[in-house]
Amino acid sequence: MIFGLFTCEQVTQRLVGVTMSLSLMHHIVDRQRTPSQHCHIDDKEFDIPQVDTPPTLESILNELDDEEEPFVLEDTCTLSTDNMDAHSCDTSSLASSDSGDPAHLKRKKRMVDLNTTVHGSVLRHSLLKGISAQIVSAADKVDAGLPTAITVSGVIAVGTSHGLALVFDTNQALRLCLGTKTTGAEFGAVSALSINHDCSRLLCGFAKGQITMWDLANGKLLRTITDAHPPGTAILHVKFTDDPTLAVCNDSGGSVFELAFRRVMGMRTCDSRCLFSGSKGEVCCIEPLRAPPDFRDHPITHYCLLAMASLTKILVIGLKPSLKVWMTFPYSKSDPSSVPQLAWQFVPVQKTVNPILAFCKGDTVHFLLVKKEETGTIHVIKQRQLHLSCDIISLSWINSRTLVLVDSHEKLHVVDRPSQEVLETLDLEQVQLVYNSRHFKSLATGGNVSQALALVGEKACYQSVSSYAGQIVYLGTKSAHIMTLRNWRERIDCLLKQEHFAEALTLAWSFHEGTAKAVVGLFGDPTKRKGVVADKMVEILCQFADHALKKCPEQGKIQVMEQHFYDVVPVLVDYCLLLQRADLLFSHLYARLVENMVAKGVFLESLESYIVADRLGHLTTPIMRDLLAHYHGNGMMDSLERCIVHLDVTSLDIQQVVQVCWENQLYDAMIYVFNRGMNDYITPMEKLFAVIGPPLREGRSLTDEEVVMGNKLLVYISCCLAGRAYPLGDIPEDLVIQVKNQVFDFLIHLHSADWSEEEEVFPFIRTLLHFDTREFLNVLAMTFEDFKNDKQALEYQQRIVDILLQVMVDNPDFTPSQVGGLFTFLARQLAKPDNTLFVNRKLFDQVLEFLCCPDDDSRHTERQQVLLELLQVGGVVQFNEERLLALAEKAKFYQICEFLYEKKHLYDRIIDCYLRDPLRKGEVFSYIHNLLSMPGYSPEEKQTVKEKVLQHIQELVTLDPSKSADIVVFHLTEEVHQIISELEDDELLFKFLSCLLEPREGHHSETDLPLERDLHERLLDLLCRFAPQQLLSFLQTSQHYRLEEAIQITERHHHSEATAYLLERKGDVHGAFSVLLETLKEKLCLLTAESGTEAEDRRHVEDERNDDSTLTRVKLSLNDIIALCHRSSHNLYQQQREVLWFPLLETMMASQKLVKGSNPKHTSEVLKELTMKVLNSMSSFIPLPAIIQRILQDPVYGKGKLAEIQGLILGMLDTFNYEQTLLETTTSLLNHDLHWSLAHLRAAVTRGLHPRQDYCNICLQQYKRRQDSAEEIIVFRCGHLYHFQCLQQKDCGWRLASERQQRWSCYKCSSSQGGKGGSASEPNRSRSTSLAQTRVTSVHHDAGAEAHRKKVFVEASLDLQQQQSWDQLRSLYRGPSRLSILSELSHCHSEKTGPLIPAQPGAENFQLQLSPPPLLEE
Repeated sequence: MIFGLFTCEQVTQRLVGVTMSLSLMHHIVDRQRTPSQHCHIDDKEFDIPQVDTPPTLESILNELDDEEEPFVLEDTCTLSTDNMDAHSCDTSSLASSDSGDPAHLKRKKRMVDLNTTVHGSVLRHSLLKGISAQIVSAADKVDAGLPTAITVSGVIAVGTSHGLALVFDTNQALRLCLGTKTTGAEFGAVSALSINHDCSRLLCGFAKGQITMWDLANGKLLRTITDAHPPGTAILHVKFTDDPTLAVCNDSGGSVFELAFRRVMGMRTCDSRCLFSGSKGEVCCIEPLRAPPDFRDHPITHYCLLAMASLTKILVIGLKPSLKVWMTFPYSKSDPSSVPQLAWQFVPVQKTVNPILAFCKGDTVHFLLVKKEETGTIHVIKQRQLHLSCDIISLSWINSRTLVLVDSHEKLHVVDRPSQEVLETLDLEQVQLVYNSRHFKSLATGGNVSQALALVGEKACYQSVSSYAGQIVYLGTKSAHIMTLRNWRERIDCLLKQEHFAEALTLAWSFHEGTAKAVVGLFGDPTKRKGVVADKMVEILCQFADHALKKCPEQGKIQVMEQHFYDVVPVLVDYCLLLQRADLLFSHLYARLVENMVAKGVFLESLESYIVADRLGHLTTPIMRDLLAHYHGNGMMDSLERCIVHLDVTSLDIQQVVQVCWENQLYDAMIYVFNRGMNDYITPMEKLFAVIGPPLREGRSLTDEEVVMGNKLLVYISCCLAGRAYPLGDIPEDLVIQVKNQVFDFLIHLHSADWSEEEEVFPFIRTLLHFDTREFLNVLAMTFEDFKNDKQALEYQQRIVDILLQVMVDNPDFTPSQVGGLFTFLARQLAKPDNTLFVNRKLFDQVLEFLCCPDDDSRHTERQQVLLELLQVGGVVQFNEERLLALAEKAKFYQICEFLYEKKHLYDRIIDCYLRDPLRKGEVFSYIHNLLSMPGYSPEEKQTVKEKVLQHIQELVTLDPSKSADIVVFHLTEEVHQIISELEDDELLFKFLSCLLEPREGHHSETDLPLERDLHERLLDLLCRFAPQQLLSFLQTSQHYRLEEAIQITERHHHSEATAYLLERKGDVHGAFSVLLETLKEKLCLLTAESGTEAEDRRHVEDERNDDSTLTRVKLSLNDIIALCHRSSHNLYQQQREVLWFPLLETMMASQKLVKGSNPKHTSEVLKELTMKVLNSMSSFIPLPAIIQRILQDPVYGKGKLAEIQGLILGMLDTFNYEQTLLETTTSLLNHDLHWSLAHLRAAVTRGLHPRQDYCNICLQQYKRRQDSAEEIIVFRCGHLYHFQCLQQKDCGWRLASERQQRWSCYKCSSSQGGKGGSASEPNRSRSTSLAQTRVTSVHHDAGAEAHRKKVFVEASLDLQQQQSWDQLRSLYRGPSRLSILSELSHCHSEKTGPLIPAQPGAENFQLQLSPPPLLEE
């Protein structure tokens, strides 16, 4: 132990005692562990179990506790692999990213996803037990106080709240205790520490502002600095620079000072220079750029750069050769309580190493690359920033690619900077971080700091975190902790210890591929790296297999055991194949898994996906044998077939495989084995023909399996002829021609190998033609495409064509479609420019005769389609067209006729083809329209088509009147009257005219029909005859008829409603009324007609039905006539209205006198109701006295009692009361709203304005600049005051309609809201516009008058105030106005006809309440 010289002996002695006792305790523990002292311990007393082999001294010394980690202050990047392997692999992480997730157990098969990322435990978190124990002991025994600051270099220094600094070496032994409690009482707590680069000096900053410098070699106090910065402020930071004579400090006033140490004539001095004043913004964090030993000669170190973080921005300055600001960078918006952080790191970028400054305030980390240009200037380049969802309170680099962050919840995040990925998250709650809030609030000097700095200080922990050489130390209230990156082996072993083998393999593979993050211990040549990692992965794979077998459940469901191995085996297979170690998979791992039958089965089934994906092409003989047995035994024949066709043939037992394939109909696998294993391409075809040939020869229908086999056969032949292997790959190039010739030879065999006398010639071609003629011909067509100059292939081609003709022509076994398909195929081959085939032309004529045979009605459509395809091929197939046309017409092949007429341009005859063809009759309209619309046809051709259409117009209209009308409208407008004259049937003419005259979309008036009025009147006449129910709608929509003629037509056919509509439209209201009244009278006569008593007795039920239908007609007729009177009354005088309404009333009243029949009482009641309806409707237009007088004159009502008309008179009185109440309510509401609006306007206009300042906010001069000038002043509602001339210069006004009035906006408010453009564009909504628009004018009187008094004139315009206050009023008065509600009601119900029955039909449910609408104001 080395101790310094101290002024206080007691403190020294007590600390020595503590240290010696701690050392002694550790010594005793160590001695107890050694085997030499083992015999002195009583095993029974301490209950120590016996062990077979006692531990050796070497094993104990190499063993470490779970949490006790060696503390080595050296750069972890330079550690050898051997050193790292000796470290413990345990982790004290509470939130490690490798925590187990059992979700994968739900899956049936666990396939390896190489895109998943596993980082494992990246950081090793260790408690510095020795330092922690001595911090607690010093606080308890020598009253050193709680720890307040820590710094790390070659040693660790810890500052305490009582002013002491404890210095520990790398073995955690206390080397020095610097300071005394006396100085602690004078200086306060240690608030900042810094060690220079060679560990020879320690700077201590104190809460009361002093700074001390100590010699770490002997513990001597070298300097006490008390005047480096303003008194009364705490030291927040003190930092050495790379120059040992230069340091910087930051105090709680927010200022930064440079400390220059001098030694003159043996006297140690310190010169202070202010680098940044806190009055310009408080700095709360400083960080000088200190180069590690490898980069001490970097050119940028000559500038002695210093980064400073204030509450609003970052500054980077150079202290040498002269003070210079190189960069300022403002923060983005963040929480005011967020703590600014700075951290430098030398990072290799594009083959050069330059420092990067990481800084943050809040949740975003910014990176600035700082480099020296050749010109000698410093260039700062902004890099990609990092966003996190947390408030960062600590930021440190642990290496050039990895950052360690602590957030305000004391969660530690390890972040990879290039990928911006969070690698691990740990909880630091157990550390109990020390915060520096007391020093930021400067409580030791009276708390004289700004609120902003005190707010930041709540989360400041700058002095509790210190990083050095890849290690970060965190200071807690009772402990110290160290974080280092784990070695790559450690990270894997951590996962293995938790039995996370799959994750360990994923992590190891990322090391192997170089994609892992924060890697330690793997540098150098990639080949060596892969070799080292591969060895480790092999070791893990063996452990994983052993673990799986050991942990397999011995009892239970077989599915559970299978699931257990499905989670393991695919992982083993995948990584063995990735490592290209099939030998390990098949020899070592499979040998272990064979012991368990379930594991063996899962292993063999897992191979399938890798074989099919061509990742595993060769199996050893034992495994292939086991694979066949397992798949065959479990009925997995499809999987077996998929595997066989992807495996190397050399690994197969061909005899066994062929036998299994043939027994289980695995034809793909069988073909593959014959082709690849024996170069035999014919035997598979023989076997397949043997299966599908017999049923086809016997005429039986094929089963589904046989159809599949036939299709396989066609595909196989196609592949062989095209040079492709079946089912995948290609035939070797040297065998392509040989295989093609073998297949052709096989196909053209006259007989099969085991033929009998009954077998027909060319059985193979015959079988394929019967199976699927079209597909077989397609196979041949594709094959013939490849024949160019191969003479032998061309001979085969001719030979096959001859065989096809020999087999199919004149053979009743083949359908016309099959024969036609053959000749279509031949025609296409003959049409090729390089054709060498020879086919007898007479054969085509025979086929034509065969297809056009009129006696054969079967397959008519099929034969026509085949012949059409044959003709469309064209080329060399030349038929005699006249003969062909005659045959086609005879056979009714209208499509063939159309094809031939098209070639001859006889388009009019094509129309006949369509009309004769029952299947395509409806398509004639499209053909006509397209031909007449499209260019490319001559006028003569179009004219012949038009003539043909006119010739067949009767047939076309009968077929589809609508489409016929379209043709006429678009193409035959001039021939309309000719067409109409040819249509003899009136009903057909009616349908045609209805379609012709209906409005069309996109059809404009320039193509109007000639004599259109005559057509409409003709249609009107037909409508009266065939569709009277559509008459009114036609009259209302059409505008092309003449009124007089239309009236004559409707009168001739006795359609009174239509006649009345036309008379009303003509303006003859009384004539229309007379027609409708006559109709009403006729219907009333029917209703009131007397029936004979005998008829009543015989047909009582029929009479009731007739009465109901007659009553309905009466009501409809009455509604029509009331509606007519309503429409007309608005435009008539009082006398004219009476001429309309009173005859109607008299008609209704007169009908009541004539009521007789089966049920006179019921009919009378109904008529009285209808009469009341007329009276209610009249009351809106006829004065009530006139109505009452007319009623009383009527004998029906006049002779009766008053009670009969009591309801009518009371209804009239209710109407009067209703209207009077409504008028009074409306007047009251209007008065209330008007009073409320005017009161608010007056209050807004008369409100006084209070200026905030007595100076103009533009020129910043007093509003009264000169005594002898009359200046106008404008005051705004916001309290800002301006000179009139200043506002004019800033262009803050705009003219209104009159030139005298000008409106203004507040310059300051409008500019702060985004410029004056916003307020000018929408003046009514500007918040800064003066509410009262008050203009203040100061006028100075002559001498002798009141010289210093001002007379104030206020000009106000009510109109302007209403506009300005509109928004305010609208916001106060929420909801619709009561006046608007009433207006809406008046629009909906402008014509009230009485309280009982409304006049408007369809509004029977409407009721207006007498109570006023609710008040919606707040």
